[in-house]
Amino acid sequence: MSKRLILVVLLIVAILTLTACGSSTKTQQPQGDKTYTLKIHMVINEQDPVYLGYSEFKKGVEARTNGKVKVELYPNGVLGNDEDLLQQAMMGGNVAVNSDAGRLGVWVPEIGILLAPYLTDSVPEMQKLVKSDLVKKWTTDLSQKKGLTVLSFNYYTGSRNLVTKKPINGPEDLDGLKIRTPGAPVWQETVKAMGASPVVLPWTETYPAFEQGVIDGAEAQDPATYGARLYEVGKYITKTGHIQLWNCLVVGTKWFEQLPKEYQQILIEESVKAGDFTTNKLLSGQKELEAKMAAAGAVIKEIDTKPFKQKTEAVYTKLNYQELRKEVNKLLGK
Repeated sequence: MSKRLILVVLLIVAILTLTACGSSTKTQQPQGDKTYTLKIHMVINEQDPVYLGYSEFKKGVEARTNGKVKVELYPNGVLGNDEDLLQQAMMGGNVAVNSDAGRLGVWVPEIGILLAPYLTDSVPEMQKLVKSDLVKKWTTDLSQKKGLTVLSFNYYTGSRNLVTKKPINGPEDLDGLKIRTPGAPVWQETVKAMGASPVVLPWTETYPAFEQGVIDGAEAQDPATYGARLYEVGKYITKTGHIQLWNCLVVGTKWFEQLPKEYQQILIEESVKAGDFTTNKLLSGQKELEAKMAAAGAVIKEIDTKPFKQKTEAVYTKLNYQELRKEVNKLLGK
């Protein structure tokens, strides 16, 4: 009996030991073993400062997550159009979109003011604004209402200028001209206020539309003009600087929230770093870029922007931005 009892006790001890080991193995298993892939969509090409910024984002994220979050870059619009990709992100797809306040402002109108004409007087002012709690409040609303999370809004892509087939000296020269612009209300109203007729077209269709006479011009920042070679079909670049374009990196909230918290923080931090890299890259290369376009035949002209500023004041009234503008000015100490 004693031998049989000893065997039973030993068997029970063995079972308990195995169970404990199994439990220990399960609880001590390293977190974050699962891997994730994020595909970043953009319509710009590989030479654009924003693409270079996203290359830095990719390096930083993959290094800090030990490859657990893989980032894939898709320039030149190869994944499709922005609107379709944003819808995929909302539904939980592992896609991110290089977007802007115009598109996002359709869902959260306050965001649209970031693209209002002549909103700020300098790049540092705009940097302060896009990193402020005021903008974070708007992007939080976007996440809650539409399931889109903005990682950061600090990718400066330059000031929007007019690219046309004929010289532009003032708003009167835009009368009757068809100018390509994105579809967001703030862009369309700005072009109207300046004196032209806005024509909404995907960026990838702008060059052929220009070439075929469907449009008389476009408004774009220098890196985009250079990347799309618009100066070949519209050699007059008029530096109106009517909109300071700041892009943002947008992911789907469903996809983002499935990541471990530490990875979420890494993505945010690396996006801010990449945005600052993009901004510095653009500012340091601006003169060289204009020199290249001038050497290729572009006529780049500085003009008095006061008449354009006066004309575009109407945009703030049209889009009910007057009170919001006061908030922005208060933030900037104006």
